[in-house]
Amino acid sequence: MNLDSKFIVGRLAERVDISDDLAIFHIQPEEPCNFIAGQYATLGVERDGKLIERAYSVASSPYEPLLEFFIELVPDGRLTPSIFNLRAGDALSVRRRFSGRFVLDTNSKTHHLMAATVTGIAPFTSMLRSYAVDAEAGRAVPMTFTVIHGASRSWELGTYRAEMEEMKKRVPNLIYVPTISRCGEDCDWRGEVGRVEDVLRKYADALPLEEASFSAYLCGHPQMIENARGVLTRARVDAKRIHSEKYFTL
Repeated sequence: MNLDSKFIVGRLAERVDISDDLAIFHIQPEEPCNFIAGQYATLGVERDGKLIERAYSVASSPYEPLLEFFIELVPDGRLTPSIFNLRAGDALSVRRRFSGRFVLDTNSKTHHLMAATVTGIAPFTSMLRSYAVDAEAGRAVPMTFTVIHGASRSWELGTYRAEMEEMKKRVPNLIYVPTISRCGEDCDWRGEVGRVEDVLRKYADALPLEEASFSAYLCGHPQMIENARGVLTRARVDAKRIHSEKYFTL
C-alpha cells in the first residue's frame, strides 16, 4: 500500500464477529498513534485504484497498542463491504491525524451520562478504559458514569455488555444500563426494554441534570440523539452540556 506522510499503514490483527452485520476489528498500526479517548480515526481501503475512506470512533484506549473499532456492515456502502472482506494481515490506511471534539469534559464535570445505540458505545468504551487506567494510577478525580446502551436485540450489544459489567470493578461509580427494543425476538432477555431515549426518561430523575457538574454525551443513531436531546433539554439541561456524535444523516 503506497501512502504519503498523512497516513499510517494498519494491518488487521483480529476480527470478532458479533452478528452477520456487526464485527469488532483490531488493527495493528505500524507505528504508535496519538489520540484522545473519544476521538475518531479515518480508515481507508484501496478499491479499483482509489482509496475509499470513512471515519470511525475508536473503541480502544490510547494506552493500548491495537486500535479497536466496532463496525456495522452497510451492504451497499462505499467502504464497509471492503473492511468486512479483510483477512488477518491485510493492510488498510489510517490517517495519522485523529480528530473529533467528542471527548470527556473534565472541566469541573464529575457526573457523565453516556447514551449510545449499538456501535455508538465505541467512544464511551475508549473513555472508560482510559479513565480506569488513570484512576488506578492516581491521575483521575472521582467521577460517576451512567451508560445507557441500546440495540434491537441483546447480542447486538456485542462484547461490550460484558466488558461494562466487568468495568464496574475498576470504576465503582459506573452504572451500566443495557436495553433492547425488540424483546419479541429475544425471549430470554430480562433487562430493560425500550429505546435508549425511553430508558433515559426512566432514569432521568436519579441524575443530577440541573447541576453544573453534569454532562451528557449522545452517540449513534441520529433519531436517538434528537430524541434524547429533547428529553434532556426539557429537563433543563443546558445545551452546552449536551455533546453528540451521530454516525450518519437521515
